[in-house]
Amino acid sequence: MSLKELNKTTFQLSNTNQMPVLFLGHGSPMNAIEENEFVAGFRKVGEEIKKPNAILCISAHWETRGTYVTAMQNPPTIHDFGGFPQALFEVQYPASGSPELAKETQKLITTMPVGLDEKWGLDHGAWSVIKHLYPKADVPVIQMSIDYTKPARYHYELAKEISSLRKKGVLIIGSGNMVHNLQMIAWNKLNEAFAFDWAIEANQKMKSYIINEDYKKLIDFQSQGKAFELAIPTPEHYLPLLYTLALKEKNETISFFNDKPVGGSLTMTSVKIEPNK
Repeated sequence: MSLKELNKTTFQLSNTNQMPVLFLGHGSPMNAIEENEFVAGFRKVGEEIKKPNAILCISAHWETRGTYVTAMQNPPTIHDFGGFPQALFEVQYPASGSPELAKETQKLITTMPVGLDEKWGLDHGAWSVIKHLYPKADVPVIQMSIDYTKPARYHYELAKEISSLRKKGVLIIGSGNMVHNLQMIAWNKLNEAFAFDWAIEANQKMKSYIINEDYKKLIDFQSQGKAFELAIPTPEHYLPLLYTLALKEKNETISFFNDKPVGGSLTMTSVKIEPNK
């Protein structure tokens, strides 16, 4: 029997206490196989929260025209990168999928059509971080794509339509990076907690807006000045943050972890939203 068959799990849409929501700054794919403070941060969060019935992940690395959810029972591990050691390409994350959760997600979103996808799988924006939360790959995982033709407001509003999944034991994860400009990375400072001034400014403003729940400014990120322009040269790594924030309710607490820069122009800042204890 294969590992995937051993890990095959059927997701049950049963009522649960409200699950937290996470935004994970995933950074380099090498975080999948390295041992560092960010990996430790992911692992700690996985230990802190109740084990979910299933995971729905919005990854920066699945952009489509239209919105889709993966609906296969056994999603492949996608190695959607190049130039890394062979050991990284050999990593498999054999979590099962959940056609049941895919169909439920499709049903919940009523303002636009959502397609069921049988071809994608789990890209590194998902598996490189989820593997540290649940190393046994014993939680079903589906992904929801990012429609690259739509503005930020669309993504924020879309997320609200799936909020009820949190009360069905589903952990919703946005995976990207708040500050993500690969063109400006200081390669000679990758092992230092170094950030350019504009990266520090953008990250601090983002955190301030998050704490103050000033989401309108975060949605209107293209009008927030030069620091934001440099921090978000393209939106795909930023938009998963909006999915996460859209799901926060009034009786919930926001906290940050892995809040450090890498290589000057990227931040690993991650967000946890959870009900007040």
